Amino acid sequence: MLKIKFNHALTYIVLTIWSVIVLFPLWTLIINSFKPQKEIFKDPFGFPKNFTFDGYIEAWNTGRFDVYFTNSLIVTALSLTLILLVGSMAAYALAKWKSPIADFLYVFFIAGLMIPIRLGTIDLVRLIKALNLQDTIWSLIPVYVAMGMPIATFVLTAFIKELPGEMFDAAKVDGASEWQIYSKIILPLMRPALATVAIFNMIKIWNDFWFPLVFIRSEEARTVALGVSLLFGQYRTDWTRALAVLSLAAVPLLILYVLLAREFIKGLTAGAVKG
Repeated sequence: MLKIKFNHALTYIVLTIWSVIVLFPLWTLIINSFKPQKEIFKDPFGFPKNFTFDGYIEAWNTGRFDVYFTNSLIVTALSLTLILLVGSMAAYALAKWKSPIADFLYVFFIAGLMIPIRLGTIDLVRLIKALNLQDTIWSLIPVYVAMGMPIATFVLTAFIKELPGEMFDAAKVDGASEWQIYSKIILPLMRPALATVAIFNMIKIWNDFWFPLVFIRSEEARTVALGVSLLFGQYRTDWTRALAVLSLAAVPLLILYVLLAREFIKGLTAGAVKG
């Protein structure tokens, strides 16, 4: 009994220390966003003495953060929707199609995890130019969908393969079509896997700096990651405004993570208790 209590106490101590380590940078980011620039350098870890919202006001009114935020939100939402929709359909087909061609296509998708998409930047620039999408946010969506498909296919195919085959046979006996099986049976069961794919891909898409830098020149089409980089000058940086923008940019990630994490836990515990 004493050993069990000691193990529990040790677990809580380790988790508490790890939580402090993880939350400390976030705390530093947020409190410094409410300080004047001189106070940031004087006391970067203390609570603000001269509390100010100037960084947030300047970021929203003069820093065009509202435009950058809207662009990032549109790109991320559309990209995630297409990744989850196309990835889940591809995973269902690959999981249930017993053929050497299906195995080849699965390996083809998995190869995308090992080959960085940035290696094809030059060809992607040519393709975007041929489609007349350069200097627009729409140039980013097909690239992000292609970037997210390998991990989506890998995770979702493995999840569907673990589902009992009798469930699919029973649905077919009842007269369900493939689309009905996919939409009414597979999708609800895949919520934990879909949440994992969504969280993993949203972090990469929302924080991506490379492709907006390569594809976009117009200020009206910039994303949050690209807009934040412009606040860091060669000789001077407005740290109050930069930290305010970074704090605002982290909010959507935190909100989506909390919502999907709750759904992920709910999906894992579903059916664990009978009655």
